[in-house]
Amino acid sequence: MTEGKLPALVLDAGGGLSSSYWKDLAPRLARATGSKVITYDRAGEGESDEISGPWRVENAVSDLEAGLKELGVTDDVVLVSHSIAGEVATGFVNENPGWVSGAVLVDANVPDFFTDDMLTAFAPAVEKQKNALLAQPSTKKNRQLLSVMVDYAPTHRAFHELTWPQDVPVTAIVASQTPFTDSPDAAQLWRDAQARFAQAGPNRKHVVAENTSHEGIVTERPDVIAGAVEEMLKAVR
Repeated sequence: MTEGKLPALVLDAGGGLSSSYWKDLAPRLARATGSKVITYDRAGEGESDEISGPWRVENAVSDLEAGLKELGVTDDVVLVSHSIAGEVATGFVNENPGWVSGAVLVDANVPDFFTDDMLTAFAPAVEKQKNALLAQPSTKKNRQLLSVMVDYAPTHRAFHELTWPQDVPVTAIVASQTPFTDSPDAAQLWRDAQARFAQAGPNRKHVVAENTSHEGIVTERPDVIAGAVEEMLKAVR
């Protein structure tokens, strides 16, 4: 954590990634904004202990809530969430009204994407990825990714039912390549879902980060993310 003023920036990386994902962007944000900047490793990531069983977003939300309470940060938070951390952000903002002043979602999972049709069509790809991970040497990262695939469809059908509160500003930054480089159809569904999400509220913004990949977006276009965060802070301060 870097000390600073509120709103506090809470940076949350995607699946299989750790707080080191933000190692260059976090100090840049601290210098540019003067905000308190918090990074952390979710259970099973980085330096955190592994927990057996399937990954559950409710547990990740509870862990984040407990961690912020321990730091004394229980309001005026701006979430900066990448990939699956978008699910944590959505759960957190619903479970803790009044804590979150705004959010910047970085090519993040949004409820709009996980329709029944998408989950049915995507099932073979999930199984293929699962088998590929099982064929590799077992690592902490692989085990964490596999835990996300347990009950993937029912878990994400439940996520699809969630909505982002209308009173919490949010910017959705989308990588130009999307997570689905091998499936043009899935890539388009992702882009469409991100656009629908951004259009569903009066205080939402949609930004496409050109020349970026899903995992590499933070190092490929840190300027886009930093700019969105600074703009969000100006709006909520």
